Amino acid sequence: MIAGVRAARGVEATPTVRRPISADDERTHVEETFESSVEHGTGHTVVSVRGEVDVATAPALRDRLDEAIAQGPPVLVVDLLGVTFIDSTALGVLIGANKRCAEVGCSMRLVVVEPRIVKIFEITGLTDMFAFRATRDEAVSG
Repeated sequence: MIAGVRAARGVEATPTVRRPISADDERTHVEETFESSVEHGTGHTVVSVRGEVDVATAPALRDRLDEAIAQGPPVLVVDLLGVTFIDSTALGVLIGANKRCAEVGCSMRLVVVEPRIVKIFEITGLTDMFAFRATRDEAVSG
């Protein structure tokens, strides 16, 4: 966490998403953790994501990123350190956010170190599209 940002600016968070295990049984749910939060700092905004980002949760991520980009930060950091799974829908959301950032003069940086998540970017050929950093501090500072 960036020191002082949470206390000074507050954090907006999304609730945990629950979805049925199967379409046949609406009463049986899998607890699928997905949370996102936004922290505004001087010259940057950090969107932190935790849990699984897939077809069910990607729309919530898209909304969160769109809100952050609309604020016009010079730097948008997407912290994926807490992400345990990411699918092609989530990649599409990140690609779209990166394009919207470029259109408004914002630099988007991803914080990723989990080998399984990094591998998804590598096998899809997206490593040249995004600026990757190992820590939030590195992403914020450049």
